[in-house]
Amino acid sequence: MAGIDPDRPFIPLAIAVLTVSDTRSLAEDRSGDVLVARLTEAGHRLADRAIVTDDVEAIRERVRAWIADPAIDVIITTGGTGFTGRDVTPEAIEPLFEKRMDGFSAVFHRISYDKIGTSTIQSRATGGVAGATYIFVLPGSPGACKDAWDGILKSQLDYRHRPCNFVEIMPRLDEHLKRGKARS
Repeated sequence: MAGIDPDRPFIPLAIAVLTVSDTRSLAEDRSGDVLVARLTEAGHRLADRAIVTDDVEAIRERVRAWIADPAIDVIITTGGTGFTGRDVTPEAIEPLFEKRMDGFSAVFHRISYDKIGTSTIQSRATGGVAGATYIFVLPGSPGACKDAWDGILKSQLDYRHRPCNFVEIMPRLDEHLKRGKARS
């Protein structure tokens, strides 16, 4: 049965939040605020937070730096997942993935469909792993960030969640890298 195992300890993770926007500042970043509030309420630590423009190289530069930082376990981005000419977040980040997480997108769309119906197809939410760092690419709306955190990330980033979770496999994510970044 899925749920929290009270016999397992909570293991806080270091999570970085990146907002991709040409128009928002930190003061106006409601989606980033939602993610920060939820991850800290869950007991995790905000490792870093930034805003970059809808520019492939600017996005990649920030994400690559966080992937290379052994103190960051998870990166969550918000914004730039639509179909307009400026929406380039998946194009910027997916080439960095060593392993793609197709199930993340599928479950995100299932949750989103229950709330916004077929409009969910206008999002290119995605997830993957790079350099033993989990990366989740979310739409720029606060509602989408709530749905992704509440419906997927909160439980999968909790070591106590059964039958399985992302935290328990972190020590093995970098077997091919021999970096020792992941902690148990």
